[in-house]
Amino acid sequence: MASSLYSNAQHVDFESVLGMDDPGMVSMFEALTASGLRGFLGCPATVYEDALVNFFENAYVRNGVVISTVGGQLVEISEKLFAETFELPIDGLGDLSEMPKDAIFDARSIVSLSGEPINLSGRKNQMKMPFRLLCDIVAKAISVKAGSFNAITVEKFSLMTAVVCGVKMNWEKFLFGVLKKMVTAGSKQAKGFAIQISLLLATFPTVELGESSEFPASKILSKKTVLRFVSINARDGAEEVTGAAKTKAVSKKRPAADLVDVAEEAIPIQQVAEQLDDEEPRCSSADAVDLIIQQVLDETRAADAPADTAGPAVTEEKHWFDLPYDDIVKQWEAERPVVTASDTEDEDIATEDVTPAVGVQQVEEVEAPISAEDVLSADEQMSLDDILLSIPVDIPLPSTCMEVTKIKMGQMIKIPGVTEKTWFLKSLPRIPADDKGKEILVEKDPVKGNPAKEHYSLICADIDLLVDLRTKVIDEVATIQTELSLR
Repeated sequence: MASSLYSNAQHVDFESVLGMDDPGMVSMFEALTASGLRGFLGCPATVYEDALVNFFENAYVRNGVVISTVGGQLVEISEKLFAETFELPIDGLGDLSEMPKDAIFDARSIVSLSGEPINLSGRKNQMKMPFRLLCDIVAKAISVKAGSFNAITVEKFSLMTAVVCGVKMNWEKFLFGVLKKMVTAGSKQAKGFAIQISLLLATFPTVELGESSEFPASKILSKKTVLRFVSINARDGAEEVTGAAKTKAVSKKRPAADLVDVAEEAIPIQQVAEQLDDEEPRCSSADAVDLIIQQVLDETRAADAPADTAGPAVTEEKHWFDLPYDDIVKQWEAERPVVTASDTEDEDIATEDVTPAVGVQQVEEVEAPISAEDVLSADEQMSLDDILLSIPVDIPLPSTCMEVTKIKMGQMIKIPGVTEKTWFLKSLPRIPADDKGKEILVEKDPVKGNPAKEHYSLICADIDLLVDLRTKVIDEVATIQTELSLR
């Protein structure tokens, strides 16, 4: 169905929203107009569903041009045709990675509800109401992303920065790039631009478009739908602030069956849709579901609220495993039943009336005293998790009573009984005990260490060198003379 192509889409009726009494909303839509997106977001809202389905089934990209066949006719959508049809700016940033960092930093404070720079990995309820709506427009009508629209992403916030801070964008390149991703096989880009593609197909006179259908009024941002958006988001924001602390308590106190009962008592979706039709044009199914969820939460909180709010505050009950060990022992001794002996051995042992504490089941009758073997077998049957839970918090573990030796990195490791001398002796060569004292390991040089003998030995070495040289010279001369005489 073609309706799936614009199930999360949004369009803008600029003439209606610019006449609102809300200065913040008007300023935001004026910023959209100044950015050059009015022709793209405010074009005539007409959809050709059959032609759209046919277009996406056959579309592909070749040489930077989107090509498809609709009704057997070839359709080529170039970047130039795309820009001229919607009067898109062609000057400015073509890639969001080129967005100035100082502009993003300023925008984080401008859109913030608290005045502090918002977290780019947070949710859109951190922003003022006009910029929450702008976040939806950016996600659904410009970047066309599937998934959660409440989360803030870097891409969405960069597009918001371009609008809020007046950064010039090459919307022709960016939006046409989104269209090319839509028709690229294997791309994760969601399908969209239903109104814009229908208007582009209408520019081809030979293409049979079929019957046209009006775009759903609930998806067109007019004065009425914007006020509804403000009302729903303001209510949800107030519930998040006042009811955040109660959510955890509701989940603990009320079982799942109680929530089911409350949900069954809520208004059916069909009835909610009929009420919305009576008051104003029908909104999306997500709005009806939000209304049902809100009513379930209201009835749940009303059921959990005390009947007399002026009465004394109810003290939260403490579990036995949260009590100190001494209190547990005292409570167990106070609650232990007193056993009275009977007149005969055959009669059962009765217990006196003892009022048990909260959370402890009252023992009405005991057949026999509990022996040590029974207690031991019960302990043996407990799992490790149950045993750990039964240990009181105030009792220290044995490991906490011992002094732990701290290991300091970067210092020398010392081993008791081992010194530097020990390491040195370990590196010396080992001599068998039988060979010790029989031979000199290394003979002492008689010359080394005696200056006179060293000097004499050097002189002798020089004389030997000169004699060798003289002998070589004589031999060379004799050889030359012999050769000359032969010649």
